[in-house]
Formats: sequence, C-alpha cells, structure tokens
Amino acid sequence: MPADEAVIGCVGRLLIGTRGSEGPGEVVVRVRGGSEAFLAWSEQPLAEGTTVLVIESRGARQVDVIEWADPLDEGV
Repeated sequence: MPADEAVIGCVGRLLIGTRGSEGPGEVVVRVRGGSEAFLAWSEQPLAEGTTVLVIESRGARQVDVIEWADPLDEGV
C-alpha cells in the first residue's frame, strides 16, 4: 500500500503508547478535516496521551511519530 502523504506533518495524540522497537501503539491524527486512527511507531517508547508529530507514513495506516510539544499549548 502506498504511503499516505497527507498525514505527514500532522499532530495527534497516542491512544495506546508506543513500545519503541518492541512494537507500535495507536495514534489519532487530525487530518483531512477529521480524525483518523493509525498504528504508530517510534524509536523510543512514548506514553499513552503523548502529543506526537507524524514524520513518515509506512502505508497500510501505519506512521512513524516523534514526541511533539505544540508551542500554542504552552502559551508561546
């Protein structure tokens, strides 16, 4: 399945924490005017509820994410 370019650069929140190389979690991402769920992979484990940025699409509704601190949430 081809990569989903529309999701790259989108912000989401982990419903299920990632386990680094041990396996994926699940993220809900704001994309295409709504919210969609994807399997989420990260280099380091990330906890449930973490805000993340999608940095790559693996296709088949799987994405790579990194932890993301939204400047708007911090009052900057």
